[in-house]
Amino acid sequence: MISSQFVFKFALFAVSSWGVLPLANAEPLFITTDIFPPGVKHTHSSSIVQCPNGDLLACWFHGSGERTADDVLVQGARLKKGAKRWGPVFEMADTLGFPDCNPILHIDPKGRLRLFWISVLAHRWECGLLKFRRAEDYQGAGAPKWSWQGVVQLKPGPVFAKVMKQRFDELKLNTAMWAEYAQPYEALLLKAANDPFKRQTGWMPRTHPLTLPGGRILLPLYSDGFNASLVAISDDIGDTWRASRPIIGLGPIQPSLARRRDGTIVAFCRDSGPPPFRVMASLSRDNGETWSAALDTTLPNPGSSLEVTVLRDGRWLIVYNDSTRSRDNLTVALSTDEGKTWPLKRRLEPRDDGATSFSYPSVIQSADGAVHITYTCKGPRGGRIRHGILQLNQLKSD
Repeated sequence: MISSQFVFKFALFAVSSWGVLPLANAEPLFITTDIFPPGVKHTHSSSIVQCPNGDLLACWFHGSGERTADDVLVQGARLKKGAKRWGPVFEMADTLGFPDCNPILHIDPKGRLRLFWISVLAHRWECGLLKFRRAEDYQGAGAPKWSWQGVVQLKPGPVFAKVMKQRFDELKLNTAMWAEYAQPYEALLLKAANDPFKRQTGWMPRTHPLTLPGGRILLPLYSDGFNASLVAISDDIGDTWRASRPIIGLGPIQPSLARRRDGTIVAFCRDSGPPPFRVMASLSRDNGETWSAALDTTLPNPGSSLEVTVLRDGRWLIVYNDSTRSRDNLTVALSTDEGKTWPLKRRLEPRDDGATSFSYPSVIQSADGAVHITYTCKGPRGGRIRHGILQLNQLKSD
């Protein structure tokens, strides 16, 4: 069901890093459609994939709130190849009596669909269970036909606390900062890191997994309890998982992964720490096993999720909120040096339909070269998930 359709035309100007650039023509840069009409219930944190048959499949969580609302479930919808309108909303996962949040979709190297999400226990993020479902039959009408379901169980060992201490020493912490387990930041957080139960629970997905050339799958995860991240690693196409060393800094959460040509993997993270509020980055040079301390980049971040993808022409594309204050100014940026600089930026939202908040983008490049973005859209009429198609040929430097 479609509530509205907007064609975002940059007829005169497009926003760049610190100024305004004229576009060469008035072709639409960003064409958007609401997947379903705005509603009063909370709808958030979408994920999108393209099926082998060309269909687009999206999911999100929906309910009376987030971790404290027991009616929250995972919903989805399908856009058939060649169709203009998204099909009806259907249920993807629902643990009765528990909030189901942060769903992520992934198609593995065998062509199987996986849904990852968390089921929240005791209404606390740090008590979440990381669940998954798998489907081989997911390209027909309606919801995927799930063939398997389980829990991703991770056991970060005692080295977790050791790495945390090493990274804090590198960063020369001299400021107090809040985290679920820690105030002041460093001492109590290190104490929590030595607790096996706390290390093994509360790891949440937010962005797409990254499949490496050799078949290894990296599932980026984060913890609100530790205000940190890590990667779940699978070397058997998702049958089993183990934890990487943690990504530690001043609040790097919700990492999104991209791989450079030399094999270095970059984790771009939401900033959940003290000012200055910036997208943070951590590097791995051993296929996701270990990670450098997360440091600020030049991109602003208001404490909101982002996602990066590597385009088929080698450029890197990131969708994020170009602000340090609020979840407005949804922006796309391009990098030609593998994420080191982002010289070309274009603002995608807001537009003139009254919506004021745009967040938690999910980004893919489809087989035809188009870039598809789903994201949370909120305004006076309520919340919904919006789908946008980005025309890459309009993202050119003058």
